[in-house]
Amino acid sequence: MEAVREQIRARWNVFAPALALVVLVATWGADLGTPMVIVVDVFLAGAVLSAVHHAEVVAHRVGEPFGSIVLAVAVTVIEVGLIVTLMVSGDKDTDTLARDTVFAAVMITCNGIIGLSILLGALREGTAPFNAEGSATAFGTVITLATLCLVLPTFTTSATGPQFSSSQLAFAAVASIALYALFLVVQTFRHRDYFLPPGVTATEDEHAERPSRAEALRSLGLLLVALVAVVGLAKTSSPAIEDAVEAIGAPHSAVGVAIAVLVLAPESLAAARNARRGRVQVSFNLAYGSAMASIGLTIPAIAIASIWLDGPLTLGLGSTQIVLLVLTGVVSALTLLPGRATLQEGGVHLAILAAFVFLAVQP
Repeated sequence: MEAVREQIRARWNVFAPALALVVLVATWGADLGTPMVIVVDVFLAGAVLSAVHHAEVVAHRVGEPFGSIVLAVAVTVIEVGLIVTLMVSGDKDTDTLARDTVFAAVMITCNGIIGLSILLGALREGTAPFNAEGSATAFGTVITLATLCLVLPTFTTSATGPQFSSSQLAFAAVASIALYALFLVVQTFRHRDYFLPPGVTATEDEHAERPSRAEALRSLGLLLVALVAVVGLAKTSSPAIEDAVEAIGAPHSAVGVAIAVLVLAPESLAAARNARRGRVQVSFNLAYGSAMASIGLTIPAIAIASIWLDGPLTLGLGSTQIVLLVLTGVVSALTLLPGRATLQEGGVHLAILAAFVFLAVQP
């Protein structure tokens, strides 16, 4: 019976991305009613679950932290495409869409995924152990990128409003790419052991039993298909999301939160699975890597796209958002310092996320 279930699960993970892509092609640009939106959401969920499975296969083949990088970069590249597409084709205010989506990604990863991972890890082992050196390095880069790209525009004076001038935007883009590239060198070569679960060395990780090269390449291809389907179906559902946001009287910035939730669903599920297995460091790699890639890749892409985008590009955060970012920075520093965390730290991070979501709907 167990063998039959494994075969069904394997076949589902192969066909789900293709079916989701077919649904995406069939519904692209269509004005969908409620029944079709439900159908799209069902296939969207299937694509998310399939993406998690194939990401884990790839991660197992290449080892950590390379596996986390694969998923983080793949999701973020497609997230950038989604943001730019919506900014170009959107018929409503989209000047803050990049800021809202990127900031939501930072809050979801640094508080939601981190908090959930700590909670699951602590429930399993009493405390959730991780490598403080690697996690602190990753979060330090995230908070620096967030401050340079999302906080400083609020206080600069070269442009009117919470915006960068052209030269300031170019500097932020170059700095983002440089910091992200430097981090990848540190994570994958210089100090790879810092980003492995405690007690596991890079040599041990490389010699663990892994899927074959053919299986990994197949999963990589299916992962990319699933991610395209996830973001594409999320865009297809976005008019319904915007209507729902308007119906509850929430500000348009809540659309960015909803987009970030959909796009980060594969990483969230993958992080939760690793935390349940006692691999909290892998969950942290996914969270901080996704936040870093979201800023480090999105801001340069938006900077280039702004050449032909009409209208202003608002990147600066408001006062409420800055307070939440500062709170996240302080709490995260205290969480990472000991190299282990309890249920309390997990609950605190999830409370910050809850405050962010509530204030996004009721500012």
